[in-house]
Amino acid sequence: MASHRIAGRRLSRYKDQRTALMRSLVGALVRHERLVTTLAKAKETRIAVEKLITHGKEHSLHHRRLALSEYPSVEVVHKVFDELATRYASRAGGYTRIVKLGPRKGDAAPMAVIELV
Repeated sequence: MASHRIAGRRLSRYKDQRTALMRSLVGALVRHERLVTTLAKAKETRIAVEKLITHGKEHSLHHRRLALSEYPSVEVVHKVFDELATRYASRAGGYTRIVKLGPRKGDAAPMAVIELV
C-alpha cells in the first residue's frame, strides 16, 4: 500500500541504525569518491551527499555547523568544504552518478556503483 507524503526509504532498519548506516555510507563516498552498494542504499546516499555538498558550497560557519550536526566526522566535512565545494563551484547540482551493476550473487539484491562526478 503506497502512502503519500512519506519521504525516504526505511532500508529494513530502525531509525538509529538507518542514521548510522547513512553516516557511514556518506563518509565512505566522500573519502573514496566511489562506492559499491545496493541500489536502494545508493539512491538514499545520493540524496544525503548532494545536500552535504550544497552546504559546502556556501562557505559559511553556519553551513559548516549544519553539515557537522548531520555528519559529525570532521574529516569528511573538511574534505567537502575545502576540496569538493571548489570542484563543484560552477555545477548546479548533480554531483553523483549511479551505475547499475546487476544482481548480487548471494541474495540477488540489485547492486550499483555510486560515484562523485
